[in-house]
Amino acid sequence: MPHSTDYSNHTLIKQLIALSAEETNHIALLSNASALLNEYLDDINWVGFYLLQDETLILGPFQGKPACIRIEIGKGVCGTALLKQQTERVDDVQAFPGHIACDAASRSEIVIPILIHDKPYGVLDIDSPSYHRFDHSDQALLETFVHTLEQFLS
Repeated sequence: MPHSTDYSNHTLIKQLIALSAEETNHIALLSNASALLNEYLDDINWVGFYLLQDETLILGPFQGKPACIRIEIGKGVCGTALLKQQTERVDDVQAFPGHIACDAASRSEIVIPILIHDKPYGVLDIDSPSYHRFDHSDQALLETFVHTLEQFLS
């Protein structure tokens, strides 16, 4: 369901732009982006990035407990989001076929694919210990966040 709200002036997006301006190192950009989301979002237990390398998603900068290092394309929520090139918002991860449980405390998850020049680059992955944590407005804001980040990564 498309959301008509324009989040380009949202405080979170403004902070991302301010932190990313004139920086070209992808690890630095993604590190600050994950830290920013960790500070901004409540009721989450993991936020970070998986980056595409040799047809596998590899753990990138994140905030939270140690995580799975490699995820195959099409596997779990992250691999599915990248394969479909669309956001996957999961209210109950235990009901998601093939869910990869890196943290047993996670109950819901949202994954937004990152595309650079229309080519898969990786995903933003956010987990919550609560069921139904992410709604349509969260999805719209986080998609705007990723689209803004993509501009600095290209």
